[in-house]
Amino acid sequence: MAILVSDTSVLIDLERAGLLEAMFVLPFEFAVPDLLYERELAGEMGERLLGLGLRVETLTSMEVRRATEVNRAHTRLSAPDTFAFVIAQARGWGLLTGDGVLRELATAENVDMHGVLWVLDQFADGGHVEFAHLHAGLSRLANHPRCRLPAGEIRRRLARFSKYGY
Repeated sequence: MAILVSDTSVLIDLERAGLLEAMFVLPFEFAVPDLLYERELAGEMGERLLGLGLRVETLTSMEVRRATEVNRAHTRLSAPDTFAFVIAQARGWGLLTGDGVLRELATAENVDMHGVLWVLDQFADGGHVEFAHLHAGLSRLANHPRCRLPAGEIRRRLARFSKYGY
């Protein structure tokens, strides 16, 4: 089963959409680096994610060195995002991120990368979540003041999800 390393932004967006638990029905395993978990997820949300099957991964010493190099070269990246990138790159896993700088780096380094809209497409294409639920969740997410998803892509998916009984 493919493993996807997530940053916090994707998890928060799925939580805002009411679709966080549904992520774990997809045919993937999901992981975060231990630093990201400790700094950004520890507590109620983190415990819930662990219960759903989230993996918390520790970087090897070589991966920590690489993360330090990446962080020095890309100072706009947080340490947890750098750790997520390095785990995905070093282990050949996919990366889930909504961070623009991290997306640019993943593209430049040929790391397989997706965002929250791709996750919604996976729900829809695999029949894992009803379209009405996807429409409602994406609408909530789109209306959140911190939503940074592209408006055109949101409209396209809302139209797709509304075609099927919503």
